[in-house]
Amino acid sequence: MPDESQNHATTPNLASAIQPPRLHLAQLPTPLQLLSRLSERFNGPRIWVKRDDLSGSVLTGNKVRKLEYNLAQALAEGCDTVISCGGLQSNHCRATALLCAQLGLNCHLLLRGSAPASADGNLLLDQLAGARISYYPASQYQRELDALLLETKQSYASQGCKVFIIPTGASDAIGVWGYVQACAELKQDFEHCGINPQHIICATGSGGTQAGLTAGVYAYGINAQVWGVNVCDDEAWFVNKVNSDLRDWDARYQTGIKLESLSVKVIDGYVGPGYAQADTEIFRCIADAAATEGLVLDPVYTGKAFFGMLDQLQQGRFGSGGDIVFIHTGGVYGLFPQRSHFDFLNH
Repeated sequence: MPDESQNHATTPNLASAIQPPRLHLAQLPTPLQLLSRLSERFNGPRIWVKRDDLSGSVLTGNKVRKLEYNLAQALAEGCDTVISCGGLQSNHCRATALLCAQLGLNCHLLLRGSAPASADGNLLLDQLAGARISYYPASQYQRELDALLLETKQSYASQGCKVFIIPTGASDAIGVWGYVQACAELKQDFEHCGINPQHIICATGSGGTQAGLTAGVYAYGINAQVWGVNVCDDEAWFVNKVNSDLRDWDARYQTGIKLESLSVKVIDGYVGPGYAQADTEIFRCIADAAATEGLVLDPVYTGKAFFGMLDQLQQGRFGSGGDIVFIHTGGVYGLFPQRSHFDFLNH
């Protein structure tokens, strides 16, 4: 059952907010790691990484933080079935499927794309977790997703099931809490390491992680600008999406935060050929980070964001000294379906 104690650290700027139920599913706190060799190479601000890829083994990544709240809400409402959605290699869907299995919930995933001849990466884990999977062509998925979710929900309801729908990436008003509360860890990390970072950078693919961080730095009094490096769509889309999630969060939980006090910033220009598609420079950056620091990134989210951060660092966006923090949101299983792009390692 959800933890009704909420276990929230002191948040003076959220003292009046309605507190949501929460499950404790992630391996927390995750470490903050200095990338000393890359920092020396780029001769600018020191680069630190919040290792949320270490939030679990198969539950690696940022999604489990948000799902601690979404799934707690599902249980609080007495639901026995969870429906969610995403791409074929969705990190969110993989985490949802595995956590539903852990909690004894039925899981049905609506995935964008055609069923492959054999499963790999995240999709293989979805199947191992026992999730029921429906595949839809990209055009139909994009055009009809809301209707497909509702139709699937009604089908389960007709069988006597009580259904809870979690949107793409668990990026909604409930999921925002995951990275609001992650900022409690970040504040402790900064105090422990004796640093005062001015910039926090993350990949942004559905907006929820960036929304939570943006609200969280304000709630915990962290004097840093949060930057989302978009991995699809464009800057305007994400500014709108993050602000929309924050408005929904504020309305649902009566946070008392003045939303105009929150600064939503997006670094555009690193999407490449499209979502889940990357140029050779991204794959080379991934290989370099692994060989230089033992840090494994992915070509869908963190590889693009990390490359973008380094490029912007060189251009001076983050200043010439001090410290910056990259939020590693996981994604290792997304490497394997794109293994052919690393053929250059064999030459």
